[in-house]
Amino acid sequence: MKGSPFQPIIDPAHDPRRYAPVFARTGRLHIPGFLTAASATELQRAAARAPFIKSWFMEGRSFESDLERLRTAAPTERAELERSVHAAAREGFAYAFDTYRLSDTVEAGGAVPAVLRTLHVFLNGPAFQGFVRALTGDVRGVYCDSQVTRYRSGDFLTAHHDDKPGQNRLYAYVLNLTPRWRTDWGGLLAFHDPDGHVAEAYTPTFNALNIFRVPQDHAVTVVAPFSGGDRLSVTGWIRSRGP
Repeated sequence: MKGSPFQPIIDPAHDPRRYAPVFARTGRLHIPGFLTAASATELQRAAARAPFIKSWFMEGRSFESDLERLRTAAPTERAELERSVHAAAREGFAYAFDTYRLSDTVEAGGAVPAVLRTLHVFLNGPAFQGFVRALTGDVRGVYCDSQVTRYRSGDFLTAHHDDKPGQNRLYAYVLNLTPRWRTDWGGLLAFHDPDGHVAEAYTPTFNALNIFRVPQDHAVTVVAPFSGGDRLSVTGWIRSRGP
């Protein structure tokens, strides 16, 4: 692919109509090897170089920080921030991870790395949207937002269901771009049953697409301090209306 324009390509071995009965029954699906190997590898390289910021949610509010500012902050300031987000996570919804808001930046007319801009076009184009419609049997989806996320040691996303009034979210997706991952490193996409147990969990396997119906209780388990890398992915929602 070197020397030629990047273009995400869905592996032709995948037939969404064949997967549709499973998705209709469970409301979620893990599809390994979603893109061709060459396009997945190039996308991974571009995503790893995204201009990330740190993002937190706690006590009903979101917070952001430039990574360099966070790195040079006083140890007491970083410790207090960690204490606050952990306190919020103990009893409610909270998260901590790095993000690059791809679709927001595109829609705002900002500068976007070429490969990631092409990805935004792909996610909103006929190949991906057609795949989702054939898989779900739902023709309402017209727009796909996206962000590149990076979970490092200690990062997490507590249980939530993604249903937010006015956001028109139909389905959530995660395209995993971590080259190597072990289950015991954490960072699992975990679905919760009504009794509070983990009904099913997906390891962030490289080039696997996870897609699930909204609303559905789920979380990203905390990344272990002994993990051998960062959990990298592109994630977002297929919506019934664009921005």
